[in-house]
Amino acid sequence: MSPLLANVALHVLDEAWAAAGSRPGVLVRYADDLVVICPTRTRAREARRRVAAIIASLGLRLHPEKTRIAQLHHGTEGFDFLGFHHRMVESWKYRGRWYLQKWPSQRAMASIRAKIRERTTRSRAHVSLDYVIADLNPVLRGWGAYFRHGNSARKFIAIDSYVHERLAILTSIRHGRSGRNWTIRYTWTWFCSLGVYRLSGTVRYGAAHA
Repeated sequence: MSPLLANVALHVLDEAWAAAGSRPGVLVRYADDLVVICPTRTRAREARRRVAAIIASLGLRLHPEKTRIAQLHHGTEGFDFLGFHHRMVESWKYRGRWYLQKWPSQRAMASIRAKIRERTTRSRAHVSLDYVIADLNPVLRGWGAYFRHGNSARKFIAIDSYVHERLAILTSIRHGRSGRNWTIRYTWTWFCSLGVYRLSGTVRYGAAHA
């Protein structure tokens, strides 16, 4: 179902939820992805029942594998929504205070790594590094623009390091060298001089964060 059709169809859910006099939680929806934030597990179960009943009238049903109740208290569990993983994290500065933070999910990290890997394969060893970087930068910039609004700093550093590794190994292959010692030959200073779009330092934190 396209986002447009999903929004049209599930507008019924939005209206029914808003019209209910007593709601078990706060419904947040984008297209056919939704989450309901509830204060207790009992109310979470009730929210699931109500959502299932409302969309059943549209001939739809909740995905049995993707629908679950997560316990957020003290970071016990988290949940993925719109590419982000959401989890309660204790403030390092104010112990005992917990904040709901978000960063790229495992699926989102795997996706960007696959795109980087695809653009830095051994088959591109004969292509100029400038061309490879020009092909890579829009992908990094677009992915980073979406995920920079959150607590993504550590994930961004990990992706920068992965890009560094892939380009260093690709350069080693081009020069007929083993890729094993790339950390010695192709340092971070070398990487920073290439003009690669780096994600580190681009995170934009919200008003409330630890």
